[in-house]
Order: sequence, then C-alpha cells, then structure tokens
Amino acid sequence: MWKRFYPDERAKSVRDIDYEAFLRRGVRGIIFDIDNTLVPQDAPATEETEEFFRMIHALGFRTCVISNNTEERVKPFAERAGSEYVFHARKPLKRSYRKAMAFLGTDPQTTLFVGDQLLTDMFGARRLGIPCVLVEPISLKSDIATVRFKRKIEKWILKEYEAKK
Repeated sequence: MWKRFYPDERAKSVRDIDYEAFLRRGVRGIIFDIDNTLVPQDAPATEETEEFFRMIHALGFRTCVISNNTEERVKPFAERAGSEYVFHARKPLKRSYRKAMAFLGTDPQTTLFVGDQLLTDMFGARRLGIPCVLVEPISLKSDIATVRFKRKIEKWILKEYEAKK
C-alpha cells in the first residue's frame, strides 16, 4: 500500500548521490526540490549551491528546480543555480513534473527526481515512474506546521520501507 511513497534510493544529502551511476543508466535530466533538499527552508542559493550545480552540469545533466513556493522565491534561486524552474508546483500533482521534464527534454526513464519528502516529492515522481532519491532534510527546525505533521506520517512509512528492504 505504501510503495507509491517509497524512494528508489536514499542518501544523506544531494552531495552523497552517485550521479555518474545515474548517467550510466541513461538519466539526462535531474529535477531537484529546493527547500530542505538543496538549502534550508527559504534560504537563497549560495556559492556552494552554484558550485554543486556547475558540477552536475559538467557531468552532462540538465537540471530543473521545482517548488510549491512562489516565483519570487524560486526564480532567483534557479537563476543563480543556472537551472530551469517550476514554481507553484502543487506537488504531488503530475503536471509540474511533466512541465519540468519538458524543460529538460527528458521522459520518466531519462529523468531523476531528488527531494526530502515522501508525501509530496517521492509520491509525485513515483506517479509518473520517475526514479527518485530521498535525501535527509537539511533542517527540521525550519519546517512549517503542515510539513512537521507530514514528517510524522513519513517516519512511519520509512520504518515500513526499511523493514521491507
């Protein structure tokens, strides 16, 4: 029942993912969640973020950041990262993931999704068959109330995921 929320892989952070392995599997585009995946909630892109995206792009990937946040939040982040972007994504709805893939020129088999939440990020990607990696949230302190509630549910789902692994 909970399989539709499970990630394909887990990693401590975006920097701990073996991107070259995904490249060998045919992945050409990566969709990243922003808040608590790449930076703490509402934090701007940093020099470290820019460096990370330069490394990803140098490997040959195209990127798109996707967020339920506003364009005022997402556009400057994406510009600094040198990435395409989708704002007001309303994850886990499929349309924003499709829009991101259109920007990237990819399909579900040639796309990777990276995020920190099961109920929005992983569920949305899984609904389209996009491989997905769950990273640990950067900071739980910055989560808004609805996300804190969802994380309690996610904790239970992750226990079941680990038990079945």
